[in-house]
Amino acid sequence: MNTPTDTQTSFTLAGQPAARGIAIGRAVLAPSSRMDVAHDFITPAQVPAELARLAAAREAVAARLQRLRTDMPRDTPAELSAMLDVHLMMLLDEVMAAETARWVRERHYNAEWAIATQLEVLSRQFDEMEDAYLRERKADVAQVAARLLRELRGVPASPLSAPAPLQALQDGAAAALPAPAGGSEASLVLIASDLSPADMLQFKKRVFAGFATDEGSSASHTAIVARSLDIPSVVGAGQASQRIRQDDVVIIDGDAGLIHVNPGPAMLEEYRGRRQQAERQRQRLAQIASTPAVTQDGQPIELLANIEQPADTAAALAASAVGVGLLRSEFLFMGREGRLPDEEEQYAAYSAAVQGMRGLPVTIRTVDVGADKPLDARHPSPHQNPAMSLRAIRWSLSEPAMFLVQLRAILRAAAHGPVQMLIPMLAHGSEIRQTLELIARARAQLQARGQAHGPCAVGAMIEIPAAALTAPLFLRHFDFLSIGTNDLVQYTLAIDRTDPAVAHLYDPLHPAVLRLIAGTIAAGRAHGKPVCVCGEMAGDAAMTALLLGLGLRSFSMHPARILAVKQQILQSDASRLAAWAQAVIASDEPAELLAQRP
Repeated sequence: MNTPTDTQTSFTLAGQPAARGIAIGRAVLAPSSRMDVAHDFITPAQVPAELARLAAAREAVAARLQRLRTDMPRDTPAELSAMLDVHLMMLLDEVMAAETARWVRERHYNAEWAIATQLEVLSRQFDEMEDAYLRERKADVAQVAARLLRELRGVPASPLSAPAPLQALQDGAAAALPAPAGGSEASLVLIASDLSPADMLQFKKRVFAGFATDEGSSASHTAIVARSLDIPSVVGAGQASQRIRQDDVVIIDGDAGLIHVNPGPAMLEEYRGRRQQAERQRQRLAQIASTPAVTQDGQPIELLANIEQPADTAAALAASAVGVGLLRSEFLFMGREGRLPDEEEQYAAYSAAVQGMRGLPVTIRTVDVGADKPLDARHPSPHQNPAMSLRAIRWSLSEPAMFLVQLRAILRAAAHGPVQMLIPMLAHGSEIRQTLELIARARAQLQARGQAHGPCAVGAMIEIPAAALTAPLFLRHFDFLSIGTNDLVQYTLAIDRTDPAVAHLYDPLHPAVLRLIAGTIAAGRAHGKPVCVCGEMAGDAAMTALLLGLGLRSFSMHPARILAVKQQILQSDASRLAAWAQAVIASDEPAELLAQRP
């Protein structure tokens, strides 16, 4: 039995580094059956009440099954009767009940979390059984757990119904109260088969110090969000969720892409030291927060923030961002089971972001769903290759009524402060014309209603090679350009960045990618219009000098990356970097020259 006190074998798993940093903590396995579970700690004083909740749910479900068993018609199939007997036996098993209660008593897990944890433990034991019939009983355990969870939420299930869909993390993870009792590490790390971008928003609540997944690549959107949230993580680790046990001590090495499970004392000390060193570096960077971002030769650089939600404006201001370069509006649309946000909801969200930035500019990107950002993780795209099909502006233009709702909401928010609108994934002149016509129509509709709205500069994202190669066309129609390097790399190199089989070919330093970026920046300067980089490259301090040398003067990134990039800017002479940068992009091996910056 895998209990909190068991000693486990030490081993290491290799994956792909997703976000830098070190996380050390106890493993929490996202239930493989996708159960709706809130991961809440309880205080010691709440333990008796939580145990009582657990016992009451168990008794209520057992009583319901017993009544059904007694009242069954004579012609009820014997298989159904046998299934109920098995479920009753599991519910009334005192050992199982005691082990579930143990998670509450010793780890201070809430009742729902304790049930999900014990389900994972039992599922592993059934998986290891040699008898095929006994292995199949794992499904019965999952059904019993689902009944208990529904009882705890006050929605009893029909005894004949299938278990409710299990959606780990969707109920949210409340901020941790006390540290769990016992164990060498109080922090928690999440181990999952995979996580959606919507799941990743739960990490903002900081219940988990890091995570690892079986699937994914370092270029997937999940990894990108992990980096933006500054959560140490490893993806594409194969069978991590199968080999790691609930409550194992785990080190997530987001720098090397390694997962150390039940490490020895020497390794633990080494990684604790590395974690402390990283914390000291963060403290040193905090000292330059109020320093203007100006190069040594006097070039002012604009450092903007990428955010997902209006509440993120606080972090942007704390990091000394001079505005928001990318508000990802798609997170308002995702995970809603097809119910899209209406105009008032969008207007309220965008206005909150504008007001939260206290007069600093906010760039709102129109909805960018598709590929690895589906509207609903449970309903993936029907297209064979979602990354190349109906996504971003293509979807918006195919749903003009929906798009007009968003455009009106953005224009109304512009009445509260400086707002720019950013259009993703444009490639064709016809798309440019349709988009601008719809923006004009949305403004006319607001004028007809007599609703307040404000001026709004409109920009285009350059993330398709066709757009980069025709940048002058875009600059004739738009006020600014923003380079989305994540998709630009993907589309230039024909690499699905979510596919671990080709992840090693995803190369931001490929000469073709660098030349497209350089050409776009040069086109913007020639037309006297600003160009920003808002993709991963902007927040990578190792790329800062190259981008400065190419003439970039506007960077947008997650707030957590701003100070590291600012440090590079303060140490750089942009005029001296120009000739070197041209040599880098002309080289067949740019990575070799990148390390030789002047």
